[in-house]
Amino acid sequence: MFAAAVKRVIPFTHPVIVSKRLTSGQVECGFAAFIILNADGWILTAAHVINDLIAKQSHDRERAKYEADVAAVEADARLGAKQRKRRIAKLPRNPQWITNISYWWGVDGVRADNFAGDSLADLALSKLEPFDPAQVAAYPVFRDPTNELVPGTSLCRLGFPFHEISATYDEAADMFRLPEGALPAPRFPMDGIYTRGAITVDETSGRRVEYIETSTPGLRGQSGGPIFDVEGRICGLQSRTNHLALGFSPVVKRQGKEVQEHQFLNVGLGAHVKEILKFLQAKGVTVAIG
Repeated sequence: MFAAAVKRVIPFTHPVIVSKRLTSGQVECGFAAFIILNADGWILTAAHVINDLIAKQSHDRERAKYEADVAAVEADARLGAKQRKRRIAKLPRNPQWITNISYWWGVDGVRADNFAGDSLADLALSKLEPFDPAQVAAYPVFRDPTNELVPGTSLCRLGFPFHEISATYDEAADMFRLPEGALPAPRFPMDGIYTRGAITVDETSGRRVEYIETSTPGLRGQSGGPIFDVEGRICGLQSRTNHLALGFSPVVKRQGKEVQEHQFLNVGLGAHVKEILKFLQAKGVTVAIG
């Protein structure tokens, strides 16, 4: 059913690899997705995909304060070596601070800076620099929001789940390195139906945004990827998975003990196309609507 639609969506759906190194020295790496919106190089992904980038800015300030506090203790001539050591040990130091971070946007040599975000709608917008429009064979067409989605409409999402990658950090070169053969990442389509709309409300402002709910869950690596209909038109952008309690909890045996197992239905949530178009229009970004 979705073979032709997936073929239309592939040219503008790409992986983003997020690599980060922590104060502990641990290196973590994960996949998400983004779409290239038009020939100007504008891209759209989920806002939570850039959470680590925002977190690093906060971590940099905290690390700078820690290092200044350490320097102040070490410079205090009234303290002996053991006293300095004890005081430094008491200073707050988070092993989860992000010291280095890298976003790889589908190809080498491009970057995306200066994100505009909408955390309530889980949308983030940036521009690839440098960008060669000849490298993208087709750009997305967004479903006209006046053409209402009807419950039961077949939808599909595309992203990059089930692909593990272990980056390393090269101290001498001050850069992350991906293992040989780790790319390209295989795309993974997954279909379902539109079940209903889901409203999220900002408790402070009262602002309401609409998500589309799908009968199948989103998977890790699909965040920021497109949710589209059988024509390949974008209906939403994958955000997260909700776990709906089914209301029954059978008793099962686990390691010789009887336990109650709560049952859930996992459904996907994606930013509704009407929210996407509203967001892009506010930022002056033009896309095709059909």
